[in-house]
Amino acid sequence: MIEFRGIEKIYPPNTVALQGVNLKINAGEFVSIVGQSGTGKTTLIKLLTAEERPTRGKITIGDWDITKIRRSEIPTLRRQIGVIFQDFKLLPKKTIFENVAFALEVCGASVGRIKTIVPQVLRIVGLDEKADRYPKQVSGGEQQRVAIARALIHRPKILVADEPTGNLDSINTREIADLLLKINEFGTTVLLVSHNRELVNSLRRRVVTLEQGTVISDQEVGKYVL
Repeated sequence: MIEFRGIEKIYPPNTVALQGVNLKINAGEFVSIVGQSGTGKTTLIKLLTAEERPTRGKITIGDWDITKIRRSEIPTLRRQIGVIFQDFKLLPKKTIFENVAFALEVCGASVGRIKTIVPQVLRIVGLDEKADRYPKQVSGGEQQRVAIARALIHRPKILVADEPTGNLDSINTREIADLLLKINEFGTTVLLVSHNRELVNSLRRRVVTLEQGTVISDQEVGKYVL
């Protein structure tokens, strides 16, 4: 379970990004976090991944209080949280296989482990037959699938999708949404940050709405109504 308790985040000199945020997310949930630009969605994710520290309050993942996490513990935390971005962040001179494998290589994984795990995650995202292609040789939707595969490589307990369909057309958006739901069915907790009202409403899952850094709505089967 993820819990934000009394969270405030103030950027110098006095910009309030989050204030009084109390939020519990159960293991295995699929939660959409929505709101207009500047409402604190990205800050919430940065706090969860320890890219930023809260000004006040406490954040726990399971029994782990990450509010005052040591720098040496951050890599361990981030291996438990896969993150997908809008712009894919792929390496253009590496193949799809190599892009996914790179996440293991930087952690010192053996060649044998890489050869075992990478095909498995590429199969999950439906790209096992395109492993030898380069990012520019596949569609935008397929590039996002590569990014999802890379995020899954450490078998994270939590998957954060930060505007994952922002650069995609409606067909690819639906395919990515279906893939995220499939991953959630495996037991992975999924947090979807999105401006896409149609996408969020089609999921019929929990929706948390932020406005001016505060949770103004938390619906078990919700809609993006702003």
